[in-house]
Amino acid sequence: MAKATRKQALGRGLSALLKDPENDIKSAEDKNADKLVGHIVELELSSIEVNPFQPRTSFNEESLKELASSIRELGVIQPITVRKLDFDKYQLVSGERRFRASRLVGLKTIPAYIRIANDQESLEMALVENIQRQDLDPIEISLSYQRLIDEIQLTQEQLSERIGKNRSTIANYLRLLKLDPIIQTGMRDGFLSMGHGRALINVDDTQKQLEIYEKIIQKSLSVRETEKLVRELNSDGKPTTASKKSTVPTTYKKGIKEFTEYLGTKVDVKLTKKGSGKLTIPFSSEEDFERIKKLIRGEA
Repeated sequence: MAKATRKQALGRGLSALLKDPENDIKSAEDKNADKLVGHIVELELSSIEVNPFQPRTSFNEESLKELASSIRELGVIQPITVRKLDFDKYQLVSGERRFRASRLVGLKTIPAYIRIANDQESLEMALVENIQRQDLDPIEISLSYQRLIDEIQLTQEQLSERIGKNRSTIANYLRLLKLDPIIQTGMRDGFLSMGHGRALINVDDTQKQLEIYEKIIQKSLSVRETEKLVRELNSDGKPTTASKKSTVPTTYKKGIKEFTEYLGTKVDVKLTKKGSGKLTIPFSSEEDFERIKKLIRGEA
């Protein structure tokens, strides 16, 4: 108990330091910055604004009320993270659920870690921390990945290193953004899974995508049933039979898998009876083409 009281007292002491205009800390080089970095500070909720870079756009009200009830009983166990905007003004980096629930309870202050960062760094921190810590739906994750690539100027390889995910996993999420917006909304609302979405990506015709989407909802189709439906559609409505499948020798299958994982896109091999063949590497955009080209050249 004494240890907890001491930590709270320290937080209040730092809060007083931050409210002193003569000690306005704006960078890591400023006086008393070392007293702030790595410490928990009690900040007034009124001095914190919501982060516009927050990837989560919807919050489950019931879940929020449950968290608020927990905070009412136990307090905020895990501090939020904010960045300093100006004197006594902060912006959320991560922990918006805790922030909202604390306001719901009527708290005046909240424990926080303060970071000093520019907008680009804040965006990256918010996206990466939310991807790692929050239960985002597949489309929210896809949008977060895309924003990191577009706004932070990261390649898929760099993104893979930052978040600890395979490049092929990132590529699969990004492909979901090519789905019709109605289907994306269905994924966000939980009507179908990422597996369903990955199956629907293989349907080029948007209208056909929507038709299959409606069947998934109406008949509660599993991912496997959806994949079968897509295969049949791509073979002009005729069920795929073993005799129609092009057989690829086992010796090639491992290589195909390695190509697919390395390039982050589904690689296909077609062989002739004489043993010659063709390697097909699909790409989704000019940027994706350049990415694959650099990988093949060994420049990535």
